[in-house]
Formats: sequence, structure tokens, C-alpha cells
Amino acid sequence: MLGMTIDRAGLADFLRRSRERVRPRDVGLPAGPRRRTPGLRREEVAQLAGMSADYYIRLEQGRGPQPSPQMLAALARALRLSSDERDHLHVLAGRRPPAGRISGDHVSPALLHLLDRLPATPVQVLGDLGDVLAQNAMAEALLGGVCTVSEHGRNVVWRWFTDPAQRAAYPADEHDHYSRLHVADLRAAVGRRMGDPVATRLVERLRKASDEFAGLWELHEVAVRRASRMRLVHPLIGEIELDCQVLLAPEGDQRVVLCTPPAGSGTAERLALLGVVGNGQFGATG
Repeated sequence: MLGMTIDRAGLADFLRRSRERVRPRDVGLPAGPRRRTPGLRREEVAQLAGMSADYYIRLEQGRGPQPSPQMLAALARALRLSSDERDHLHVLAGRRPPAGRISGDHVSPALLHLLDRLPATPVQVLGDLGDVLAQNAMAEALLGGVCTVSEHGRNVVWRWFTDPAQRAAYPADEHDHYSRLHVADLRAAVGRRMGDPVATRLVERLRKASDEFAGLWELHEVAVRRASRMRLVHPLIGEIELDCQVLLAPEGDQRVVLCTPPAGSGTAERLALLGVVGNGQFGATG
């Protein structure tokens, strides 16, 4: 397809990392007492995908031909890839159509109207790389204001890995979970952008600024953020739980994140209190 090129090094790394994560018993193979390779062997992946071992080995060594869509589908099945990982595999192989029109930093009037119409619900509009593009007053009171002085000051991934205060709002036992979630979501966005200089710059700065990020980036995990349950520790209303629903804008590079109280949790009452007293005290942080 025009405008698409195969990322041989990225494809090779992703195949190897994905192969290492699959346990033999997950695909009906015996582990065996003499198995030294983590996950599957290359020959086993080739067999499961219906291709020659030599063909697969060349792909993992970054010197194979561009795989066909049918071959990529077979590899995705063999490696038990999620839908996000499958899409990422196609991007690396240069087989996805060029991205359509993107919104960039411009937030449509319709989305801004939505934020204003939900005053009791924390709502943010995020770019695909993690930039906070807009948020309503309740989101600011709950999550803090957004600093835009530094180069990536409004980026939630940058702040997570470089600003200890950002993590203070989340229980310590969940920090590792959120770190991996941020990196996997960013990896998916970077893959879709296919060498975009803004995405490349962000990743390069993160790898230099955070050893934790650099280590997680090497794992090549891919997962787009969708619905999730989130716990927050707020200085005014204490620990609360929220259900976060992620809605994609039509162009795909923006997402609307709505945080709603779980039924019977008491979070709604605490948010109502925060709406009255919290914005003036907490909204200036960040």
C-alpha cells in the first residue's frame, strides 16, 4: 500500500517479545523438562502459523520479506495476540491503510459542549499520545490542573514517569500497573503514527528521563486504554473509586474519558462535596 513501509527492526522485536510471552500449554504444547527458551520456540511459532521455520526466523532477525495480510493473521493467531496487538503487528509490517484525517490539538465545539453539560462528572479530552487537550472543572478539581510550561507538561505519560507528585494521587500498590498501562497505550499510538516526529521526540525524552519507562518500553507491550476501574487518593475527599469509560472521537486520535461513580460506592456524594469546595483549593496543582 502506498505510503506504508515495513519497520523490520520493530517487527522483529515485537515478534520475539510476543513469542516469549506465550506459554507452551496455552497453545497445546508440552513444556518439557529441557526447555530453556522462555515462551515458544521459533520453530513452534512457525508450525502454529503454517509457515516454514526459515521464513519465520528471517522475520525475527529483521531480514525477511514483507509478510502478506494472510501471513500476519496467521502469526497473530499463533502468538495469541489481542486485537490491539494484532493491529500493531500490521502497522509494523506496513500493511495497515494510511491513517485518516486527524484532529491534532483542536477540540471540536461538540466535545467542549459535552464537557460543559456534565458538571458533576469528571471529563477529559486526551490526545492519542496522552496530552490533556481539555477538561471540565470537576476533572480539574479531582485530577489537578495541567502544566503547559514544559515541553510535555500536559502529557499524562510524561508526568507519570517524571513527576512524583503525579503518582501520589494513586495507591502505591497500583503504581506498577499504571506504569505498564501508560507504556502499552503509548506504544499503540506511536505505532499508528508511523515515525511521526512528535511521537518520536516524546519517546526519546521519556527513555532518557526514566529508567522505568525505558525498561517497560523494551517489553514491547501493546494495549489501547478502554474502560477501567480507577482508585484515587484525594487530599480533600480521601480514597475513591471511579469507573472510567473511554470514548474515541471519529478521527481516532482523540478520546473522551468519563469518570463515573460505581453504583453504591458513595463516590457520588464525595464528588458533589468536591464540586463545592475542591476546585479553588486543588485545581491549581500540576
